[in-house]
Amino acid sequence: MTHSILIVDDELNIRRVLERAFAKEGYQVYTAEGGHQALRILEETPCDLVLTDVVMPDMTGLELLKRARQKYPNLQVILMTAYGTIPMAVEAMRAGAFDFLTKPLEMEVLRKVVRNALREPTTAKPTERKPSRRKQVTFIGESPAIKQILETVERVADTRTTVLITGESGTGKELIARMLHERSSRAHKPFVAVSCAAIPETLLEVELFGAVKGAYTGAETDRIGKFEAANGGTLFLDEVGDIPPLIQVKLLRVLQEREIERLGSNTPIPIDVRLVAATNRNLQEAVDAGAFRSDLFYRLQVVHIHLPPLRERREDIPLLARYFLQKFAAENGRALREISPEAMELLQNACWRGNVRELENVIESAVVLAPPEATTLLPEHLPPTLRR
Repeated sequence: MTHSILIVDDELNIRRVLERAFAKEGYQVYTAEGGHQALRILEETPCDLVLTDVVMPDMTGLELLKRARQKYPNLQVILMTAYGTIPMAVEAMRAGAFDFLTKPLEMEVLRKVVRNALREPTTAKPTERKPSRRKQVTFIGESPAIKQILETVERVADTRTTVLITGESGTGKELIARMLHERSSRAHKPFVAVSCAAIPETLLEVELFGAVKGAYTGAETDRIGKFEAANGGTLFLDEVGDIPPLIQVKLLRVLQEREIERLGSNTPIPIDVRLVAATNRNLQEAVDAGAFRSDLFYRLQVVHIHLPPLRERREDIPLLARYFLQKFAAENGRALREISPEAMELLQNACWRGNVRELENVIESAVVLAPPEATTLLPEHLPPTLRR
């Protein structure tokens, strides 16, 4: 199924850049120069997501958000602005925005936010559209460490056990979390991912646990949190080590009681959620320093999966490199089919501080910059820093 995106911005260049970027990824893209035109398009063409600027001459993005969500409750909306403030972000999230991004936009971050928004269920009843079928995720690697991790995933996937995934940034922690979900009996239920470090403390409580009407200024309707959105499925808390102390207490209670309370309410709501957490921090050191609750740490670390950095499993680099080469060559219509021994040697000797994510970006860049007629990836196609 092809998702449709409506891009709303009064700047023509921004509309064109975003339209080309998302059309290239296979989305059906529509554009509007203002809020009124956007509402007319939504009446004529059902869309899955709206990506809108905040400051526009005819209608603000916040007003468009409220009017669109009122009429189309299943619609996901992402706001973007060069004049972002914390109160504006709070108002946007309270009005039901999926995310609030500041310009200049980082395309990789924007792509990830869009993918997450299109994966996440809304509070409304499902529409008649059939859910898309995604290929089951796989983890590339044949090193002893990765084989042991995959064995652990298979053993604990179809359980309710809380799992803590640790490792440096870019090692694939969210991929492991998705594997745990898709290999369980919860696979047909939601997988909801939350980056705890990306959400301000003032918003995180509402984001996780929801709020009732009147709980704060501007709370005109009840709002469900991520725990309720993931009910029956899996909630993935990324960068869990950045959760502030007050939220740590509430999270501990959820794990103990299997129920939540929305902000502004004393009524407990039972939930059935499998929790998977991840962090690139050393939580034991945070516990020793008094920055993280020890009781929550032990609740999270019922099963611990540690992903080694790429430099400690160099035997997996050829597998990963060839996988990414095939993927990006197909996506960009290139003839590349193999990697020369000299280029592979450079890849295997690199330090890869950004781990698998950095390797993926390097291969994508090389595929795009190599001559269209090239069939073999050569050293000169790789970044100069890698060749040095």
